[in-house]
Amino acid sequence: MIAIVDYGVGNVRSVERALLHVGANATLTADPDELDDADGMVLPGVGAFAPALEKLSERGLGRRVVELAQKGRPILGVCLGYQLLFDESSEHGLHQGLGLLPGRVREVDSSEHLPVIGWCRLTQTDESVLWKGIADGSYMYFVHSYTPESNRYAIASTEHSPSAAAARRNVMGTQFHPEKSGPDGLRIYESFVKFCG
Repeated sequence: MIAIVDYGVGNVRSVERALLHVGANATLTADPDELDDADGMVLPGVGAFAPALEKLSERGLGRRVVELAQKGRPILGVCLGYQLLFDESSEHGLHQGLGLLPGRVREVDSSEHLPVIGWCRLTQTDESVLWKGIADGSYMYFVHSYTPESNRYAIASTEHSPSAAAARRNVMGTQFHPEKSGPDGLRIYESFVKFCG
């Protein structure tokens, strides 16, 4: 079972539909105890860093996600959910993240317009289970004003995002929205589900 962490932010239903489409047994949950039974977790999100982190903390979900990930449970963060995996964010002040990936999230500084909205070509900078069946240079769909800084766990980059995706053993994430990125995006979810066993 793949648990979609439902902490009161948008985008959970489209992630659920994508996972179901690739054959996953996906469950939306706001119950920390239900995460214990999951083979893997998806942390989605649309919105601002600090309020999202507060909602995760209120429900005890953030602490449980970190505990399980540190024990080796696979997790995939998507968009804001990906940003929350990092040490900190400078969005509207400095805020501590979940600390599962090292580094800081900062405002995009290479675009004339924010947020960055639309299809961007993804350059694969390292191998990953997420890239199975996906050609280097494929386009993915982005909606974001903040992005993680370059770090040693980056597995992809774009013109506006030096760490458009990252992976550190069982902890993975994408700044783009796989569920909005057509067949290639669905392949990413399918590869994550297979990785979860």
